[in-house]
Amino acid sequence: MSTLVVFESMWGNSRQVAEVAAESLGEDVTVVSVTEAPVTLPPDVDTLVLGGPTHAFSMSRASTRQEAGAKGADQGNVTSGMREWLGALSACDHLRVATFDTRVASVRHLPGSAAKAAAREVRRRHLGRVIATETFYVADMAGPLLDGELDRARAWGTSLSADRSTR
Repeated sequence: MSTLVVFESMWGNSRQVAEVAAESLGEDVTVVSVTEAPVTLPPDVDTLVLGGPTHAFSMSRASTRQEAGAKGADQGNVTSGMREWLGALSACDHLRVATFDTRVASVRHLPGSAAKAAAREVRRRHLGRVIATETFYVADMAGPLLDGELDRARAWGTSLSADRSTR
C-alpha cells in the first residue's frame, strides 16, 4: 500500500510542510502538487494526505489565488487548487485521509481552516475516512513558517505513519 501527499502552495510554505511530513510517512510515499495530482487515484493508494494554505477562512478559490498572485505569490494555476481537485475525485471508502493547512499565526484565534474545510469535503463526497487535521503557522502571508513548525510537521508525519502500522 502507498501514500499520496497532495499539496497546494503559492508561497512554498505548504510545500515545505508536505515534503517534511512525507519524509516521516514511511516508504512508498509520493508527493505532488495539486496541479499534477491524478484525479483517478492509483489502486494501491490507501493513505491520502492533503494540504494547502488557508485563504479567506477556507480552502483557496480562483479569486483568492489571483489575489495572492497579485501580492507576489507564485502564479501557478489560479483556476485549479485543492477545492477543485477534491471536486473531481470519485467516491472511495478505503482511503485514510489526513488534512493540513498553513495559516498566519497572528490570526490563529479567528475561525476557518483549509484543513477543516478539506476534511468536511472529504466526508461530504465520501472520499475516505478522515484520521487527522493539523494547522501549521507562518509569520506572515508569504511566510516563513514559524520556528519549530517543520519539526511539528515531521512529528505529525510520524504519528500518521504509526497510526497506519497499528491498523
